[in-house]
Amino acid sequence: MASMRDIKRRRSSISSTQQITKAMKLVSTVKLQKAKGRAEDVSPYFRAMYSTVCSMLARVGQTEHPYLKEHADGKDVIVTITSNRGLAGGYNSNIVKLITASGLDTSNTEIIAVGHKGEELLAHRGYTVSDNYNDVMEAPTYEDAGKICKQLLTRYSRGEISRLYLAYTHFKNTVVHEPILIQLLPVEIDEEDVTDTNLLMNFEPNEEEALSLIVPKYITSLIYGALVEAVASENGARMQAMDSATSNAEEMISDLTLKYNRARQGSITQELTEIIAGAEALA
Repeated sequence: MASMRDIKRRRSSISSTQQITKAMKLVSTVKLQKAKGRAEDVSPYFRAMYSTVCSMLARVGQTEHPYLKEHADGKDVIVTITSNRGLAGGYNSNIVKLITASGLDTSNTEIIAVGHKGEELLAHRGYTVSDNYNDVMEAPTYEDAGKICKQLLTRYSRGEISRLYLAYTHFKNTVVHEPILIQLLPVEIDEEDVTDTNLLMNFEPNEEEALSLIVPKYITSLIYGALVEAVASENGARMQAMDSATSNAEEMISDLTLKYNRARQGSITQELTEIIAGAEALA
């Protein structure tokens, strides 16, 4: 059985840890309120942009636009959005599991990391991380998403990228966060989007120029929406993780307090027994 001193030290250590987890929970709660508001504001536009562009491109017909072709000699590229810090439960590992279970060939897949944890975990699993934008996660803006989009589309138009994916965590509510992997380019056309195959889309001034304007805005909007939702999901996950850690610490402290009281009671009993035995020996 551990000594009273050992129990007291352990209880003090856990109590200090509990104060840290409680403070981190409060910080994450405050950050979540702001991030949640942004995610809820952006989400409708984010969803509408995706469905509208998919529906529109379903009616384009045959086109040789460089943003819409699949380049057989290119690589699969995944823009992976995670956090720069840990202590967020399974938030980062869930994205990594999603990518490793996607069936994409590791040797032919590049990772564009947005978030240090994703970069670190995927590199450890054998993926090539060709670039990172880890600083973006501190305070993502539409301009940051535009910068990422511009570099990706430049590579795509050169034929360096075969398929472009986006992996992020969808923010449903404070306690539910869903890891998602979607294909950005070439756009996957759902048959339900094509209500009439004979009804094609007309462009003004012309198809080439219109798509050159629409596709970058489409990619930028999806990346920005994913960044905003990822920030909200990260803070929600960290708040839950710290809440669980605080509760676990409370249980451990209660258990150690009980053990300390038992050890103290045993020590007192032992001292009384020794005093009584000494008194009887002197009598």
